[in-house]
Amino acid sequence: MRHFIKLLAVSLTVCSTGLATSALAEFPERAIKMVVPFGAGTSTDLVARAIGDEMSKSLGQPVVIENRAGAGGSIGTQEVVAADPDGYTLSMGTVGTLAINKAIYPNLPYDPQADLTPLAFIGYTPTLLVVNADSPYQTLDDLIAASKGPDGVVFASAGNGTSGHLAGEKLKVATGGDMIHVPFSSGAEGLTAVLSGEVDFMFYHPVAALPNIEAGTMRALGVSGKAGSSVAPDVKPINDTVEDFDLIAWWLVAGPVNLPDDVTQKLVSALGDSLETDSVKAHFKTNGIQLGGIGYDGLPEFVASEIEEWGAIAEAAKARVE
Repeated sequence: MRHFIKLLAVSLTVCSTGLATSALAEFPERAIKMVVPFGAGTSTDLVARAIGDEMSKSLGQPVVIENRAGAGGSIGTQEVVAADPDGYTLSMGTVGTLAINKAIYPNLPYDPQADLTPLAFIGYTPTLLVVNADSPYQTLDDLIAASKGPDGVVFASAGNGTSGHLAGEKLKVATGGDMIHVPFSSGAEGLTAVLSGEVDFMFYHPVAALPNIEAGTMRALGVSGKAGSSVAPDVKPINDTVEDFDLIAWWLVAGPVNLPDDVTQKLVSALGDSLETDSVKAHFKTNGIQLGGIGYDGLPEFVASEIEEWGAIAEAAKARVE
C-alpha cells in the first residue's frame, strides 16, 4: 500500500508514454476481445464492460467481453498470455491475477511481469467485510471473538488468490483467530453463501455487495482500506480495530508480451480516453471505485511492488494452493 500511494502521484497521461507513433494505422481492423478471468456479474466483469463500451467508441471496433473463470483468475489470464501479441486479446487484470497468484500458486502457468504487457491502471477500491443481516455478529469485535471460540468462523471468497481470500488470511493472522477459508468459483456464489448462512463472512467489492446491504439482507462490519469507502461512509475501517490493516483491490488492463509499439499506443490511448468519459466516471463514483492514478510508465514498478506486498501477506498466512 505504501508503494501504491507513492505511485498515485504519477499522472495518468498517455501523451508521454515514449512509444513509437508510426505504422499500423489500420489497427484495429476487427473486434477486440477482453477476457474477464471471473464470472459474469462480478465486479471485475462490470468494470470491464464499462471500460469496453467506451473503448469501442474510441477505437471504432467492438470490444467483446469474454468470461473465463477458474483457478483464481489464472485460467482466463493464461488465455491472454498464450494469445497472439497483436492487440486483439486483452485481460481485465486484477490484484489477484497480477500480484497475489504469483505468491500462492507454486505452479502458476504464467509470470505476470514477464508474460504480460501492462497497458492501463483502471482503478481501485477497498473491500467490505459483510455478514448476513441475521448474523449474531453485530460488530467486528464480535466476529473476532467468535473466531477465537471452539468452532472458529468461516469466510468465503471469489476464489483462491483473490483479494478477498488474502484479506481474510491477513485478518486471521492479525487477530490470532481461527478463520477457515472456503473458495467459490465466483464472487456471486460467495455472496450467496453469506446470505444463506453457509459461511460467516466475506470480503467483497462495494459494487457487488452494496445492493444486498441496501436491501437489508447484509451488513458491513468493516472496510479493508484505512481511508474507508466513499459509498459506505458509515462503515468503519478495519484498521480502527486491527492495527496496520490497509488493503485495496484494483484493476489493470494488460495484453500479451511483445505487443507492437504502435498497437500498444493505440490501446493505451483508448483506455485513457475511456477513463475520462462521463459514463465511466459516473459508474465508478456510484460503485466506490477510484479512477486511475498511475501512468503507463509507472505500471511495471507498481505491479512489482504489489507482488512484494501481497507476497508478504501470503507468506505470513502460509497461504498456498497446490
